[in-house]
Amino acid sequence: MDMENNIPVKRICVFCGSNSGQRPAYKDAAKKLGKALTARGIGLVYGGGSVGLMGVIAETVMREKGEVIGVIPKALFSREIVRREVTEFHEVASMHERKTLMVQLSDAFIAMPGGCGTMDEFFEIVTWSQLELHAKPIGILNVEGYFDLLLQFIDHIIRERFARPEHGQLILRSDNPDELLQMLIQKKTLPPSGKLIDWKES
Repeated sequence: MDMENNIPVKRICVFCGSNSGQRPAYKDAAKKLGKALTARGIGLVYGGGSVGLMGVIAETVMREKGEVIGVIPKALFSREIVRREVTEFHEVASMHERKTLMVQLSDAFIAMPGGCGTMDEFFEIVTWSQLELHAKPIGILNVEGYFDLLLQFIDHIIRERFARPEHGQLILRSDNPDELLQMLIQKKTLPPSGKLIDWKES
């Protein structure tokens, strides 16, 4: 691995549900990932909520004396229980600004089990990588096979030639938090050749 071309992973953005799901394994995985992050000295960037898997991972990292940065649009204040007791808390005007700031604050990304919002954030970050708006590693923590059908669909997209094979290789995958973090850290990352979209100008 060429360390001169590698961007250090200091913060990881985790996309995950504002619900906990029906399986205890989902909460257990969020706790394990939170502990794995702090054990490696990696900060957490997340959606700013205090409930569901978002709340579990943020609480775990804070309890372990790690860095937690929450980013949430003002429009969601009435729908999500906000966690302000974090290292940094950012209020933004829109979902687009939330995603842009999360990209700017993070060196890598992990998708955990979640709903449509999690999928939206995950696919946008993959799309931005395809467009070379960023070149940061992206991983899926595939707890209890939660993402199996999604990964099969991505393979289907590639087989049908709506994406190239190398686009599938953008997504690292594991069911083990420590293993996934190691994969993200070792992934060779270069500065993006494109310019990150400023949604306020679009």
